[in-house]
Amino acid sequence: MNDKILILDFGSQYTQLIARGIRELNIYCEIQPCTKPIQYEPNLKGVILSGSPFSVNDENAPKPDIKAIGDKLPVLAVCYGAQLLAQQAGGEVGKSTHREYGRAHLQDVQHDPLFATISNGSQVWMSHSDTIKKLPEGFTVIARTESIPVAAFKAENYAANDVYAIQFHPEVTHSSDGRQLLKNFVTDICGCKQDWTPASFVHETVERIKKEVGDGKVIMALSGGVDSTVAATLIDRAIGDRLYCIFVDNGLLRKDEFEQVLEGYKHLGLNVKGVDAKQLFYKELDGVSDPEQKRKIIGRLFIDVFYKESQQMKDATFLGQGTIYPDVIESVSVNGPSVTIKSHHNVGGLPEKMHMSLIEPLRYLFKDEVRKIGRELGIDDIFLQRHPFPGPGLGIRVLGAITEEKVKMLQEADAIYVQHLRDTGLYKEVWQAGAILLPVQSVGVMGDERTYEYTVALRAVTSVDGMTADWAHLPYSFLAKVSNDIINYVKGINRVVYDISSKPPATIEWE
Repeated sequence: MNDKILILDFGSQYTQLIARGIRELNIYCEIQPCTKPIQYEPNLKGVILSGSPFSVNDENAPKPDIKAIGDKLPVLAVCYGAQLLAQQAGGEVGKSTHREYGRAHLQDVQHDPLFATISNGSQVWMSHSDTIKKLPEGFTVIARTESIPVAAFKAENYAANDVYAIQFHPEVTHSSDGRQLLKNFVTDICGCKQDWTPASFVHETVERIKKEVGDGKVIMALSGGVDSTVAATLIDRAIGDRLYCIFVDNGLLRKDEFEQVLEGYKHLGLNVKGVDAKQLFYKELDGVSDPEQKRKIIGRLFIDVFYKESQQMKDATFLGQGTIYPDVIESVSVNGPSVTIKSHHNVGGLPEKMHMSLIEPLRYLFKDEVRKIGRELGIDDIFLQRHPFPGPGLGIRVLGAITEEKVKMLQEADAIYVQHLRDTGLYKEVWQAGAILLPVQSVGVMGDERTYEYTVALRAVTSVDGMTADWAHLPYSFLAKVSNDIINYVKGINRVVYDISSKPPATIEWE
């Protein structure tokens, strides 16, 4: 079993970046709500406390016992975690006399394992309104900045293991030696081996599925996307023909996607049944315009269709799902102050209705990690390089009420857009792209005739894991060609716009 680092999440916007930084060192880590008790497994080697939107002086601020954790494992407390440690040990934390946000540079860096190969002048990123005004007795300052006398400290003789704290964020790119600091902590201080690789993940996951499923059978819904395809291939690798897959056409797929995906699964050797349920979805969605209501209807109908088909396999006791980490993080309130951004059909519904045990081999992986696992499994790039596609499909890209006519209009526009991305080599440079049909009609002129037709918005973003994203700076000439072809070839659309919003504050999808 691979060594593991646990990240206690206090609600920081940067928590996922800590996880990514450690994963990139080939060390496994998990994010856990700070309110959940820690399970001290033998392979758990250290704990990192994240930042938080809270002040440690807030009445309802989360306050786990850091000394109790330090008596079990080494601890690195970041920002809020550092202030909480100082407060719990008898120090003083209060409002900063000036804003402590943005770039700063370390000074008086002490010779210590945490700062190995990191020297004075190293740039770090601050993001806090509280500061440590008085350090607890016996604690040692190991770095400061020009304006912050306690930028990093060590809690000497506080607990049975090393306990460190920093008031800056090593996980963001603005901290130039941040990844080195994380490496120093997890490898030198915690003693983690850097052996969490795609090959080791595949081997351990396949063996775990074999043990968990035994002689049982698994049924699984496939979408044609990277996540479900990789998850199904892992399960197939473990139990072979005892995996039964169902691919539902909800009428909200991309153009010709149903047929293309089924053909691709044949080449993978997966046991898949295709189900055409387009008209059922169109009927139930008729007149519905609220985004969350549409998601719930699509999710409910999918469950109904899948459940009906699964009844033909009455002896299946396990349900496979392609859930990945961003699904879990965005759908579950990680701690008290976190906000659920949107509902994800991947993480609820089916298990409750079907009374089955879940098999989610990718639950703790980010999207780019899923692709690495797919390559290890030998899955073709036709699946691995496909852009993410929302579970509700075009149902949340047709803004407002859905009709079959609008879906077909959007399918045509989206197909033109994506094909141009592929033809120009831009598809691989973009994390996700798609067209959105707006509930807006505007005046246009085609030939000598006046038109009053729909507007399509093009969306393309660059990202690493989908947790944050920037709009893709596509060439003007490319956008002009796509706009011209959509307007000329898709009847009903006379205007094309390009979305230049980043996440945050916007989300990647519009609904």
